[in-house]
Amino acid sequence: MLKDIWWLTSQTLRKTFRKRSNLILYVALPLAGVLLSLMIYGNSESAGLRVGVVNHDGNEPIAVDTIRFLEGLDQIQLTEVTEQGLREQLAAGKLDSGLVLGAGYSQSILAGEPDHIGIQSVKGAQVTAYMKAMLYNYTGNLAALTRVAQGDEAKFAKLYEDYQHSGITFTVQSADSSVEQKHAMTYQTIGFLVMLMMMSAVNLSELILKSREDRTFFRVISSPINAKHFVISNLIVNFVVMAVQIVVTLFFLEVVFHIDTGIPFGRMALLLMLFALVSIGLSLVIVVFSKNSGISSALQNIIVTPSCLLAGCFFPSEIMPEAVRRISEFMPQHWVLQSIETLQQGVGFAQIWFNLSVLAAFALVFFLLAAYKIARNNDTRNFI
Repeated sequence: MLKDIWWLTSQTLRKTFRKRSNLILYVALPLAGVLLSLMIYGNSESAGLRVGVVNHDGNEPIAVDTIRFLEGLDQIQLTEVTEQGLREQLAAGKLDSGLVLGAGYSQSILAGEPDHIGIQSVKGAQVTAYMKAMLYNYTGNLAALTRVAQGDEAKFAKLYEDYQHSGITFTVQSADSSVEQKHAMTYQTIGFLVMLMMMSAVNLSELILKSREDRTFFRVISSPINAKHFVISNLIVNFVVMAVQIVVTLFFLEVVFHIDTGIPFGRMALLLMLFALVSIGLSLVIVVFSKNSGISSALQNIIVTPSCLLAGCFFPSEIMPEAVRRISEFMPQHWVLQSIETLQQGVGFAQIWFNLSVLAAFALVFFLLAAYKIARNNDTRNFI
C-alpha cells in the first residue's frame, strides 16, 4: 500500500513539475505577493500617520476641540473627509487610518460615557494603537471633568475652559514605524498566499478528474493499485506543494527581503500548514461535486476569489461594512489572518486556541463532506 502511494505521489509530482508553467504557477507566483507588498508599502512615508476625520457631530465644541487636539499631535497628519471619501482613500493607501466621530459624540462625553467613536485602518492595530491611546486619554479626561461637575453645566463649562487653557501638552515619541509597515506587508503577502494556496489546491485536486477524462486513471487501476491509493496520493501531492509554497514565501519574506513578520518562522509555518489542510479539504469537496474539470474550475472561481475578498485577504476587513465583517467570520481565511494579527502582538499559540480550533473544524468538516459524497457513490471508482 505505502509503496503504491509513494510511487503514485512521485509520478504525479514529476508529471506536474515537468512543465515550467506549473513551476511558475505553484512556486514563483506566491513570491509575487511579496513583491506586491514591497511596491505598496516600500515607498510609504514614515513622517507620521495620515489620518482622515469624519465629523458627524457638526460644530459641537467638544467635537471641534477633539479634532483640534489630534491636529496638535506631532505624529499625526489630519485631513477632514467624508465617510465615502475615507473608505476610498483607505483602500487606495492614501490614508493610514480614519476617525469617525458619530452624531451624539459630544453628548456622550457630557454624560460621562464616551461613545460614538470609530477608528478604521488598512494596516491593522499596529497603526491605530497610537491614536487610540491618545484619543482615549483625551476623552477620559473630559469624562472625568463631567463626573466632577456632577451635571452642573456651568461648572463643567468652567472646568472645561480651564482644561483647554491648562498649558498641558503631549510629547510622544513614535515607535519604529518600519515595524508597522513590515506587519502590514506581512498581512498583504499572507493574504495573497492564502488565495494562491486555495487555487493551487483546487488545481491539483482537479488532476483526479483530468486523469479520468484522459483515461489515465483506468490504466492505473488495471494494475494492482487501488483507486483509494490514487486519491490519497493526490492529497499528499497537494500538501507537499503547499508546504513548499509556504516555506519559499516565508524564506523570501524574512531572509531575502529582511521583512520582520513579528512571528517566529516555525509558528507562522505551522499556522499556514493548518490552513493548507483546510484548502485541501475544500478543494476535495469542489472536485467530488464536479462531474468534470470544467465544472470544477467554475466552482473555484465562484468560491475562492469572492470568499478571499470577503475575508480580507486583499485589504483588512476593518474598512468594510459591519454586515460584511460578520459574513467574513464564516470564511476560514478570516481566522488565519486574524490569527496572524494576534500573533504579531507577541502572544503564543495558547492565546489563539479558538482560532486554531475553528480552522481544524473547517478542515474536518470539508474532509467529512468529501468522504460522505464518495461513500454515497459506493465506490471510489465511481467518484473518479
